This record gives sequence, structure tokens and C-alpha cells, in this order.
Amino acid sequence: MTRRQLWTWGIIAFAILVVLANTLFIVDQRQSVLVVRFGEPVRVINALGQGGPGLNVKTPFLDRLIRFDNRNIGLEADQEEVISADQERLVVDAFLRYRISDPLQYFRTLRDDRTAAARLEPLVNSALRQVLGSTTSSNIISGQRAGLMAQTKADVARRAEAGRFGIEVIDVRIKRADLPAANQAAVYRRMQTARQQEAAQIRAVGEQQKREIIAGADKEVSITLATATEEAETTRGEGDAQRTRIFAQSFGKDPAFASFYRSMQAYDTALGQGDSTLVLSPDSSFFRYFERGAGK
Repeated sequence: MTRRQLWTWGIIAFAILVVLANTLFIVDQRQSVLVVRFGEPVRVINALGQGGPGLNVKTPFLDRLIRFDNRNIGLEADQEEVISADQERLVVDAFLRYRISDPLQYFRTLRDDRTAAARLEPLVNSALRQVLGSTTSSNIISGQRAGLMAQTKADVARRAEAGRFGIEVIDVRIKRADLPAANQAAVYRRMQTARQQEAAQIRAVGEQQKREIIAGADKEVSITLATATEEAETTRGEGDAQRTRIFAQSFGKDPAFASFYRSMQAYDTALGQGDSTLVLSPDSSFFRYFERGAGK
């Protein structure tokens, strides 16, 4: 084989490779491929619910391939300020999860992912304003968030279907719902004031309960002391009566001893301290026992 023939076969082989490279292509199972000829879609390969991944054939040099991801696609929406039904302003940060269910319709309406993001983001924000604006801020933050997100998802899916976007809405969620920065300080002050009022009320109730407990205890002490005093006086009176009765019985048996005993009690009372001064006549009956005994 001459050198010229080698060059000829080489050129032919190269041309065949170029043609094959522009004819054969591989479709990944995670992708769908739209075949476009002269700007017009011709066919779709491996769309959701259809087969076709692997080696495929197209018209060389005429057909162009546009690949779409069959997996879930995430869209982070810009922060949106929402006014709730109780006139509370909230900054909502949401995201959307979707997948391309109809690549042909997706291509005709949205063309590519950049255009899809530009079209879907206002749609999500509009749905959020409509749904969240009909409820209170407490429900948005915690109370009924799951139900509100289900309504938002249904609204976004309805609008996407009406717009013929060729997508399936998987989920719509709120990552964060906070107060605007300008309102946070005022809200924190209001919360602080409310807590201070609550604390003052609790302290007032506690002070009232303390006073009631102290008053009850004082009442119990007074009642106990009065009862004890009454019982003591009764016991003392009974003892005095018994003593008087015993003394009367004793004095009735020996009047002289009784007189002597009472005189000794009078001496003890008058002279027991040692600093008493008495001015009496020497023959006073008070000193009769100083001169003569009881028997005389």
C-alpha cells in the first residue's frame, strides 16, 4: 500500500469517527435529553416515566442535544417581607423543590434553568404573600406552619400548571421567618415590659399570700396564748381555792397557830428585804411575837 493510499484511508477513518461522534451519544439515567433540529424540538429521550437511557443515535451535524436534570432541583427564593393578618411584618426566607416532568414543555416555556429561576421566584413569593397574609404571625412562626406550607405548595403547583412550565412541584418550605431588623428592638422591649409586668404581678401575689400566712399564724398564736392563759388562770384559781380551803381547815383546828403563821408572813413581807422602815408605837400588836411567844 502506497503512502497516498494510507493518507486516503486515514482521512476516511477520521471522517467516519467524526460522523460517529456526531451521531452516537449516551444518555445518563439521571438526565433527559431533548433533540433539537434547526431550533425546533424533535424528540425527548428518557423523560420521567419513559425509557431510553444509554446509547442513542441522532442526525449528525443537524441535531443538537439539550440535557435536563431528572433529579429534584432546588430554588432559593429571595427574602420576602410579608404582612400577616394581625398586621405584623415578617421577613420570610423560603425555598422551592421541583423537577422537570415535561422537558419539551419546559424548553418551550422556560428554555433553561436561569430563566426558570427568574420565573419561579416571583411566583413563589406571590404565593407566600397570599397565603401567609391571611393568617397571624404566631401561626406562621410555629402554630400552623405545616398547613400553610401545604397551601403554598398547592398554590405554586396550580400556577405552574397554568403557566405550562412542565415542572412538578415537590415542596415549598420556609427556612426562616423573622421580624424586620427595624422592628426587633421594639418587639424585644415590648417583650421585656410584658415579662416585667408578669414578674411584678407574681411578686404582688406572693406578697399577699405571705401577709395572709403571717396573719393566720399571728391569729393562731393569739388564740393559743389566750387558751393557755385561760387554762392557766383556771388552774391557778383552782389551786388558790384548794389552798385557801386547806388553810381554813388548818386554821380552824388551831387559831393560835394561824395567827402566828399570818404574823410571820407579814414580817416576811414587811421586813424580808432588809430596807424597810416602820414607824409604830412599841406596844403595837404588830410586834407582839417579838416580846412573847405564841403560847403566851
